Amino acid sequence: MLRSRWSNCTSSTWRTHSCVPCRDSSQHDDPPGPPGVGKSADAARTRACATILTVALLASLASAKTFTIQQALSAPFPSQLTAAPGGRKVAWILNQRGVRNIWTASAPDWKGARLTPYASDDGVEIGQLQWTPDGGSIVYVRGGDLEFLDRSSPNPRSNPEGTGQAIWIAAPGSAPREIAEGNSPAVSPKGDNVAYLKGGQVWSAPLAGSGKAAQLIHERGSADGLRWSPDGSKLAFVSDRGNHSFIGVYGVAAKALAYLDPSVDRDFNPVWSHDGKQLAFVRIPAGHAGPFVPRRSAAEPWSIRVATVSEGTGRQVWKADPGPGSAFYPLGGDTQLFWGAGDRIVFPWERKGWCHLYSVALEGGKITPLTPGEFEIENASITPDRTAILFSSNQGDIDRRHIWRVPVMAGPPSAVTTGEGIEWSPVPAGSGVALIRSDARRPARASIQSATGIRDLAPESIPADFPESALVVPQPVIFHAADGMPIHGQLFLPASGARHPALIFLHGGSRRQMLLGWHYMDYYNNAYAMNQYLANQGYVVLAINYRSGTGYGLDFREALDYGAAGASEFNDVEGAGLYLRGRTDVDPARVGLWGGSYGGYLTALGLARASNLFAAGVDFHGVHDWNVVIRNFDSSYDPRKEQDAARLAFASSPMASVKTWRSPVLLIHGDDDRNVPFTETVTLVEALRKQGVYFEQLVFPDEIHGFLTHSTWLRAYEATADFFKRKL
Repeated sequence: MLRSRWSNCTSSTWRTHSCVPCRDSSQHDDPPGPPGVGKSADAARTRACATILTVALLASLASAKTFTIQQALSAPFPSQLTAAPGGRKVAWILNQRGVRNIWTASAPDWKGARLTPYASDDGVEIGQLQWTPDGGSIVYVRGGDLEFLDRSSPNPRSNPEGTGQAIWIAAPGSAPREIAEGNSPAVSPKGDNVAYLKGGQVWSAPLAGSGKAAQLIHERGSADGLRWSPDGSKLAFVSDRGNHSFIGVYGVAAKALAYLDPSVDRDFNPVWSHDGKQLAFVRIPAGHAGPFVPRRSAAEPWSIRVATVSEGTGRQVWKADPGPGSAFYPLGGDTQLFWGAGDRIVFPWERKGWCHLYSVALEGGKITPLTPGEFEIENASITPDRTAILFSSNQGDIDRRHIWRVPVMAGPPSAVTTGEGIEWSPVPAGSGVALIRSDARRPARASIQSATGIRDLAPESIPADFPESALVVPQPVIFHAADGMPIHGQLFLPASGARHPALIFLHGGSRRQMLLGWHYMDYYNNAYAMNQYLANQGYVVLAINYRSGTGYGLDFREALDYGAAGASEFNDVEGAGLYLRGRTDVDPARVGLWGGSYGGYLTALGLARASNLFAAGVDFHGVHDWNVVIRNFDSSYDPRKEQDAARLAFASSPMASVKTWRSPVLLIHGDDDRNVPFTETVTLVEALRKQGVYFEQLVFPDEIHGFLTHSTWLRAYEATADFFKRKL
C-alpha cells in the first residue's frame, strides 16, 4: 500500500543472476491489443508459436498439482499479537476469509481459542487490542478506518444503515459489550476506566457498570498517543497543532492539564519513567519535508528529551549527529522509545546507514550501540523486567526476518529464532517468546517458543484443503537495474516445460520489502498467495524489491531521484523486464506487470514508458499524477507555489508519458480510497481513451485502499488472472 512510514548483499548461498541482455525492441513493437485485432503475417506466425507453446505448457502443468485462487487465499492471517500483564496470556486477531475475530491462548498449554463471535465477511475491522490489568478481559476497537482515524467509517458492503466505530470489551464466557464510540483505547493501570479518542479529543469511560462516557480533556489540538502513568494517576498524550506538537499531561485527581517543555518543534511518542515522575519523548525540529522524495542527510537533527512532570521543564538527553540519521526514521509499531532498567533509554537511529538500536543513560553522555551491522531493525518490545529488548530484523538473512534479543545495557544481540522461516511481532510470554511466523509454504500463524521448542497456538485454523504441498519455494535473485544498481527479488518458477509468460510483481509503500515467504502484512500476504497462484498457472513471477524500499539500508531507501523527485525506480522495473526477457524459460514477447498503490504507480509507469518491453499490466489503485497524491499526504503542498517541484513531480508520473502507452491494462480501484484518490483512475481512463489504448476496469463502490472484504480480494485477483490469461 502507498503510505509514508510513521508501515548485506553477501550471502554466498544465494543463486544470483546479474546479466542484463541487450535491448531488442523489434520483438515488442506490437503488444497485444483488443481481442480479434491482427497485425500481419508476423502476427499470425506469433499466434501459431503461442499455440505450440501453450500446448507444451499445458502438458507440463498436467503433471503438477494445481489449486484455485480461493484455496491460495484461504489461510487465516494473524496480526496484532499482544501479551497480558504478567505474560501468562496472549491475544491476537485472526482474519479467516474476511471473518475477523480475537483469539487468545494461556499458559501452560497455550492452546488457542476464539474469544469473539463474529461470523461474516462484513468488511468491519478489529484492532487496537488492550488487555485489562488483571488479564481477564480485552478492550478493542471494531469498525472505522484504523489507518486514518479522523475519517468517516468505511462501508464496503454498502450497508444502507451505514457503519460506525466503537470500543468494545470481551471476556471468556460472555458476549462482547460496547463501551463507547471512539478509537485508540488506553486502559488505566487501575483497571477502572479506559481513556480513548473521539473526534481527536480525549474521552473516558468506565470499564464496568452503567456509568456514562465523558470528554476528559477539551483542547485546541488533535490528540494522539495516549499513555497512562504507571500508577494511573496521570495521562500523557500528543497534542498535534498542525505545524508543531506538544506533550500534554492530564492529572486525573486535580483535573489539571499541562504541556511539557513546549516549543515550535514536533514532540511525540512519550514514554514514562518507572516512578511516573518523568517523561521521555522524541523531538523533531520544525521544518517541512514533503513525502515521496529522498531525505538522506540534510535534515536538522532530531533529539530525545526528558521532562519532569511536576515542573513541566525539559532537557535534552541526546541529539543525533548531522548527516546520515539526522532525519528521524521510526521502527514499525507505535513505540519508538523504551525506558529500560538502570534508567537506560533505548531508541532507533540510522547513523551508520542502517536502522539500529542504541541506548543512552538518563543523564546523557556516551551512547551504546546495541545492534551493529548491515541489517535493519523492524519492530521491538521490551521485557517485563525492562532488562532486554526483543526485536525482529534481517540480520544475516536479508530477505527474511528473525527474532533477536539484546540487553538494554550493551550488545551484541543473540538469536531467538533461526532457519529458513520468517518470524515477527515478538512479545514476552511466560518463560518464552510469543511470535508470528511463516515460511515459503506454510502461512502465517501465531506461535510460542519456549525451552521445549516452538509450536503453533491454533494449527486447526488452517483449512484442510490449503495447498501447502503445491506451493513453490521462491528463489532469491539479484539482477541489475537499467542504470546498473543491484536489485533483490524473489523468483517463483512454474513446473518445467517450454517458455513461459512472465510477470513482475511491484509492491506498494514504497517503504516495504517482499520476503522469501508469506508476508507479515495482510496486503502482501494476499499478494504472495497471488504470486504462488500465478506460478502454479504457468507464469514465471519475479517480485522485486526496487529502490526506495526497506531492508537494504538508508541509502537504498532514500534513493537519489526516487518517486516524485525523478522516478528512478523505473530503472529497476526496466532492468527486471530485461532480466526476464533474457531468461531461456521466458517468452520475451509475453512479459507483464502487476502491483498495487506504489506498485500500481510503477506498473502504469512501466506501461507508459516501455510498452515495447511490457505486453500488459494490472494496476491496482495506482498513482498516476504525483501532484494530486502528494496533497493527500501533505495538505500544505501547493503545486502552484512550488512550480519546479511540481514540474518534476509530473514528469515522474505515468501521465507525463501516457502518449507512448500502447499495452493493454486492467485498472482496479475502490472509490472510497483514502490513500490514492479515485480521481487518479478517472483521469488515467480519460487519457487512455484519447490515446486509443485498450483498457478494462473493475471498480468497487465504497471499498477503500486495502480492500476490507475477502470477497473483494477474490474478485480482484480472479479478474487479474483472467486478464493475463487473455493478454499474455
